Amino acid sequence: MNYPGGIKTLKSHTTSYKNRGMSLEEDLNLTNEFYREEDIAYIYKKPTPIQITKVDYPSRREAVIKEAYFKEPSTTDYNGIYKGYYIDFEAKETKKTTSFPLSNIHPHQIEHLKNVLRHGGICFLIVRFTIQNETYLLTGKDFFSFLEQQERKSIPYSYFVEKGHLIPFTYRPRLSYLKIVDEMIGGSL
Repeated sequence: MNYPGGIKTLKSHTTSYKNRGMSLEEDLNLTNEFYREEDIAYIYKKPTPIQITKVDYPSRREAVIKEAYFKEPSTTDYNGIYKGYYIDFEAKETKKTTSFPLSNIHPHQIEHLKNVLRHGGICFLIVRFTIQNETYLLTGKDFFSFLEQQERKSIPYSYFVEKGHLIPFTYRPRLSYLKIVDEMIGGSL
């Protein structure tokens, strides 16, 4: 439709959800922002600890970091609190269609998740299979069960389908993973 004066409107089109253009991290950040705004949970992306060693200061507003290094290995991507429970999880994406490579998770991260679980916290992995456009939550319990029983270098996609929890993509929150956490708290997982 064209309006007088040459102003054009956008033509209607069907929405495709195939490639939403959002990374898993962006989706989780939007989700967690929604949870905070609605006073549901306080979960944040953890910053990577770095030590800055060289900075150029052409002007105060234009400072540029020229050299930095990681101070220590980071633990997991996200942590916070929900209904009085400590939440800690790692988020990963993979383009592989048949499995999730365990090399994507570092030994110190696995150890961190074990410690969180041992001390009564809730921990899990959120893994997006980008080709299938599916995002799963795998509980810490099921993740560690796999590690103890298997000697594979990857977790099969079928394990996520069987043991994991598909997180539906919605408008707000983008990835409603706390519904699954509610099931975990209720003891059904």
